[in-house]
Amino acid sequence: MGSGSGKWSVEQRATLRNDSVVSDYVPETGCLSVIVLGASGDLAKKKTFPALFHLYRQGFIQSQDVHIFGYARTKISDDDLRTRIRGYLTPCKGCEKSHDEDVDQFLQLIQYVSGAYDTEEGFRSLDKAISEYELSKNSTEGSSRRLFYLALPPSVYPPVCKMIKSYCMNKSDLGGWTRIVVEKPFGRDLASAEELSAQIGELFDEPQIYRIDHYLGKELVQNLMVLRFANRFFLPLWNRDNISNIQIVFREDFGTDGRGGYFDQYGIIRDIIQNHLLQVLCLVAMEKPVSLKPEHVRDEKVKVLQSVLPIEDNEVVLGQYEGYTDDPTVPDNSNTPTFATMVLRIHNERWEGVPFIIKAGKALNSRKAEIRVQFKDVPGDIYKCKKQGRNEFVIRLQPSEAMYMKLTVKQPGLEMTTVQSELDLSYGQRYQETTIPEAYERLILDTIRGDQQHFVRRDELKAAWQIFTPLLHKIDRGELKSLQYKPGSRGPTQADQLAEKAGYVQTHGYIWIPPTL
Repeated sequence: MGSGSGKWSVEQRATLRNDSVVSDYVPETGCLSVIVLGASGDLAKKKTFPALFHLYRQGFIQSQDVHIFGYARTKISDDDLRTRIRGYLTPCKGCEKSHDEDVDQFLQLIQYVSGAYDTEEGFRSLDKAISEYELSKNSTEGSSRRLFYLALPPSVYPPVCKMIKSYCMNKSDLGGWTRIVVEKPFGRDLASAEELSAQIGELFDEPQIYRIDHYLGKELVQNLMVLRFANRFFLPLWNRDNISNIQIVFREDFGTDGRGGYFDQYGIIRDIIQNHLLQVLCLVAMEKPVSLKPEHVRDEKVKVLQSVLPIEDNEVVLGQYEGYTDDPTVPDNSNTPTFATMVLRIHNERWEGVPFIIKAGKALNSRKAEIRVQFKDVPGDIYKCKKQGRNEFVIRLQPSEAMYMKLTVKQPGLEMTTVQSELDLSYGQRYQETTIPEAYERLILDTIRGDQQHFVRRDELKAAWQIFTPLLHKIDRGELKSLQYKPGSRGPTQADQLAEKAGYVQTHGYIWIPPTL
């Protein structure tokens, strides 16, 4: 209350202090070249270049020590490439005034080299362009840094990596380095992933390879370890004694819009579940690592994957939305699932008996990605609130990032009745002044800093494919069929029945509404 006035006054919440930066990163001095291979493609335009622009805008990469090279087959000029990218560079919050000027300065850092992905000539001219830049900066030989970002289909990774190794490596005896960033999908099954890993592994050491899974860059995914290991009240609850089941859900409210041909080669399991959702599962289920060193964190993730039991056929429901095969690029008899729900079981002391229900689908009734930890019923329930639903801890990854706990409270009033409500941390409201960075910004910054914590290690990739390959082969052979479901629905009803059978209790009549100011 304001002093003496008898009136309430609203005090500004103090700005957040940050005394706990855990990074041991020491800035490096050698000049940096970022080479985007596949520079004229969609991924580069929509994700890679905008992420580099935002890092530049925030001062994480400096114009005096970085240069960006685009490389692709298309024969265009530097200015053509700059014009293609310009429209994708959106203003940062609070920097709208200087935006055009920032974009102009950033685009001046970009140079284009055209060439094939499997011939010596193109890569020699790329190396020449990079070396000329390094010389112009009077960079001490052996201290310069080269980051190759492969925004390309995986089929060309081996020849491109071979060319980089043969013609574009720099000396690294004074702290310089060469690093390769590869995008998923890493193979189609265990055998093809291992072959790809072996081909790239012959050319580069594991610390030089960054397998990017953009889900690991999402703000709330990065928060999972902090939540679990820095908060006392989660520690005793996070186990089979208290948790009934855990759902990891990804829904999209649109179909394969124009990507049918590409999607049909992979399907929802390869596209979303085997990589993104499995990575989330690792962070939810892993034990506390020895430290935050990347290798310690990745060791624990591998242990989780190695503890997953083979998936039972009767714990899988596949779906394909009606109208999927109308796309001219999709075969009429396609069995490719656009929806899947499955139960994964982790055979270890912490999780024995707790089903992990993994669900992903396209053309559903909403768009969201979330983790839903459902606790067991309250023993000795004197309030008869079982029918209202269980306690749940929900971490919403996108959109409207939030964490909330669903809990039972007394309904305000003279009657003793209970109702479900929530404790809510919605990021849009709590961190109004903060721009939540895009996943790619964070991950590209990690590659520059040499932090592999949020990247997939080779043995981790192998363990992930071991879980799903038998199931994928059954689908490919047509032994497991996709059920039809209507676009805009929840997916096949059998999926809800599977979740219920696994022990998930749906709360009826309760809807979480993101708070507004």
